[in-house]
Amino acid sequence: MAIVPNGPVLALRGISKRFGAVQALTDIHLEVHAGEVVALVGDNGAGKSTLVKSIAGVGPADEGVIEWQGKPVQVTRPHDAQELGIATVYQDLALCDNIDVVGNLFLGREILRVGVLDEVEMERRARELLQTLSIRIPSVRIPIASLSGGQRQTVAIARSMLGEPKLVILDEPTAALGVEQTAQVLDLVERLRDRGLAVILISHNMADVKAVADRVAVLRLGRNNGIFDVKTTSQEEIISAITGATDNAVTRRKARSGEVAK
Repeated sequence: MAIVPNGPVLALRGISKRFGAVQALTDIHLEVHAGEVVALVGDNGAGKSTLVKSIAGVGPADEGVIEWQGKPVQVTRPHDAQELGIATVYQDLALCDNIDVVGNLFLGREILRVGVLDEVEMERRARELLQTLSIRIPSVRIPIASLSGGQRQTVAIARSMLGEPKLVILDEPTAALGVEQTAQVLDLVERLRDRGLAVILISHNMADVKAVADRVAVLRLGRNNGIFDVKTTSQEEIISAITGATDNAVTRRKARSGEVAK
């Protein structure tokens, strides 16, 4: 059962971002609580990637405030986000196929003992981490290239847990996965929520969204176009917000002006 949240872990207040003549994000508001999965959805060009990069410090916002656990913070580089407790798992996973699971988990965070890699300790911690997250793989010493797509995704998510984050952002984690592999990843998303983490899930798959999300935030043309409770909202209503059948007034004005978000 998900933890009942108090105040939001992350709150975005009036986030805006421009690329030259293109207004990619305009006055975005979003809150994410501990023990909650918020799905961020929208058509291509809706501004999802731009918003995620603003949160992760890859492409800082031009305007607006990011609040972390109730306090305004500056997130101008990825290190700032990591220091706060924000972990982002991008769609490309950034895994090294020729390195084993242990090596990938500790890539850039290697444990040294007297100036030498402590392989025994890293393997111990890797096994402990995967067991804690109920992730099953044949061995922690096989190359990543030997794992299925779903197993790779779970390893990438597990790696993000090493920094003990409070918020995990997952960018299309089930893209191009089969049914069984998708189920593995969605089970892990639910376990993250049950451990009290806040999760932002970017997805185009409405079945996945309905399966694990608590709320759905819709972006359209770089603006908020509705935040919905999954339990009380039909899939058709969410799709209508994505496609613009239920545009809010500001979004309609932007569409008529011809502006397109990235």
